[in-house]
Amino acid sequence: MTEEFLHYLWKYKLLYNNLKSTENESIEIINPGFHNRDSGPDFFNAKIRINDTIWAGNIEIHINASDWQLHNHQNDQAYDNIILHVVYNNNKTILRESGAAIPQLVVDKCFDENIYHNYQNFIQNKNWIPCEKLIKDANEFTISNWLEYLLIERLERKTLELKEVFKRNNSSWEESFYQLLAKNFGFKINAYPFEVLSQSLPLTYLGKHKSNENQIAALIFGQAGLLNADFSEDYPQMLYSEYEFLRKKYKLVPLKLHLWKFLRLRPANFPTIRLSQFSDLIYKSSHLFSKILECKKLNDIYKLFDVKAHSYFDNHYMFDDKLIISKQRLLGKSAIDLIVINTIVPMLFFYAENKDEKEFQHRAFGFLEQIVAEKNSIITKWKQLGINAQTAYVTQGLIELKNNYCSNKRCLNCRIGNELLNKNYNFNESAN
Repeated sequence: MTEEFLHYLWKYKLLYNNLKSTENESIEIINPGFHNRDSGPDFFNAKIRINDTIWAGNIEIHINASDWQLHNHQNDQAYDNIILHVVYNNNKTILRESGAAIPQLVVDKCFDENIYHNYQNFIQNKNWIPCEKLIKDANEFTISNWLEYLLIERLERKTLELKEVFKRNNSSWEESFYQLLAKNFGFKINAYPFEVLSQSLPLTYLGKHKSNENQIAALIFGQAGLLNADFSEDYPQMLYSEYEFLRKKYKLVPLKLHLWKFLRLRPANFPTIRLSQFSDLIYKSSHLFSKILECKKLNDIYKLFDVKAHSYFDNHYMFDDKLIISKQRLLGKSAIDLIVINTIVPMLFFYAENKDEKEFQHRAFGFLEQIVAEKNSIITKWKQLGINAQTAYVTQGLIELKNNYCSNKRCLNCRIGNELLNKNYNFNESAN
């Protein structure tokens, strides 16, 4: 037995009727209260009836009654307002400071044990998701509503991260957006060096050279640690020369070359190509976040991100390594969609909360509804399980579900898991 499962039983009122305290008093759960996941009692503001008296207050839940003292609750004033102690094993009577016993409910034998066996099946199996064999039986409305909730939860979690970035940048929207944008230009594999690059090269420095495309490129490539004095071709030589002057002017320290990952990447996604595209975007779009805020349509975003790598990279993937075939290195639509999903939408959501302007949240959701479903291993696997998604509005919820619920076996906190746990059949038989 786990405390988490006992919390689940209490929260969803899954205990049988005709409950009795250890003192043989009748107990009725009127309102289980608010589930507290921080320090303090497990449930706040619950309402119960003990015999003919209605009590309002907090609930504490333990496997063993003696855990009360084991957790030192007797010396914590936060537990003075406990109206009921819910336990699985009754091995001790808990007294208030006044000497009166705290009402105690023993829940062993007070619930459908098949639910617990099904829960054990979930957390012990090694499937891609715990309910892999049964999710086909989940109600479509439950899945749809839960994915919408998870999308909001995902954005709220990202908002907390953005608050730290915003604070670090002295409440500068442009600098914060620039750093988040840089990180996501790395597209996971090179997210870290891109992020470090943006933090070591303030947007204000780039802004001083906004009219000079070569100097912006020199600052970005040089600070990335990708320029040296041994180049034989004119373009990288020029960038190196420009960077050396600017490095001394701004007292810059470039990144270490080993931070950048090239292996297992398609050449079109090499950091050299992405850095050049990023440079073109910075050159063409000063006050970029302000322009983002003016975009009411997704096509307006696409126009802002209509950028490409420098013509030098039409026939290069690396400096001094010329190719026979020539092709423009445009920032593709799928790449822009990922930037919208991972950069623009979270920033709009955060901005809406910070300024209390819900319009920007609605706009963020609208963008996600217009972007086609992402293509990655997680979404592919959901599709194999019969969960199809047409837009990023749904795929973002599916990614959150897999990463923060299924992978962590949080079935008791999942509406889909909750529904399946209460199905009136044996999971082991249904899974065969």
